[in-house]
Amino acid sequence: MAEIIQKAINRLIEGKNLTRNESKRVMKIIMRGEATEAQISAFLVALRMKGETVEEVTGAVEAMKDDATHIKSTYKNIVDTCGTGGDSLNTFNISTAAAFVAAGAGVAVAKHGTRSVSSKCGSSDVLTALWVNIDIPPEMMEECLYEVGISFLFAKKLKTSMPYAMGPRMEIGARTIFNILGPLTNPARTKRQLVGVYEIKLVRLVVEVLKELGAVQTMAVHGLEGIDEISISGPTKVCEMVDGVIYEYQIRPENFKIQSAPLQAIQTNAASKNKKILLNVLKGEPSPALDVVLLNAGAAIKVSGKVNSLWDGVLLARESITSGNALDKLNKLKKFTNRVIV
Repeated sequence: MAEIIQKAINRLIEGKNLTRNESKRVMKIIMRGEATEAQISAFLVALRMKGETVEEVTGAVEAMKDDATHIKSTYKNIVDTCGTGGDSLNTFNISTAAAFVAAGAGVAVAKHGTRSVSSKCGSSDVLTALWVNIDIPPEMMEECLYEVGISFLFAKKLKTSMPYAMGPRMEIGARTIFNILGPLTNPARTKRQLVGVYEIKLVRLVVEVLKELGAVQTMAVHGLEGIDEISISGPTKVCEMVDGVIYEYQIRPENFKIQSAPLQAIQTNAASKNKKILLNVLKGEPSPALDVVLLNAGAAIKVSGKVNSLWDGVLLARESITSGNALDKLNKLKKFTNRVIV
């Protein structure tokens, strides 16, 4: 096993790409605890410096999916809004807020996430601050998705092999392929996803990987000032795949009659502040935070197939909030996850 990962590291250092199968083999070695922390760190850094390819990411995704516990559901059009994180801009947790708004619009949402590694506050951090119990067993996650229409899939409970890479990731403290893999390895096997990415070059790559993995409709987005969401402060690069056809375009807040605002208006660095902003958004209090969630929730609704345009998605997102449905989804999720299991 050591020879396989050493060979892969040397190839990456030389600037050579790994095949899909080579990447899958290395990731399996890492996931099964058969690589040292030094080898894991060297592999992650070398791959990051070379730049990940569609083949390398696809192989790594397949390896992680093989070792994960899967969530079953009767819903056909489940959506995930999990992004890569790692943009270092410390915005509030937009993707989590967008998940509640999309769910309030009638979209089944399997929100995949973990605790923050390369950012200040991950989705699980803010949900914990909101008194959502994220530490529930897989079978309860399945039931939650069915009963509430939204469920948080905590990676720690479903990907038991993840701890082997967690130490090196924390010590590196920088973006690695694992930032990309998180959104692409949803345990509910979602075929529809909105993925915010931290680099513009990943926009097309992520969509191509999801296409390789059998996705039906996906959208990857990157705000051109560096944000891994649809931006409130300027143009956003979008790559969308519908029924195997890939489209690329740019959007601005003004395209949806939303006023642009500086990034500082949606930045925070603490879970408690994250919680307050998210609650205010779900209550419909006017702010740039509300506006950026409308854009991202609208995209999630479009990806679900409920609407044919992003414009209509934003309209449904606004209705989800004004009707109280989005906040109701949060309250129902809190109640369900904290119930006493007899």
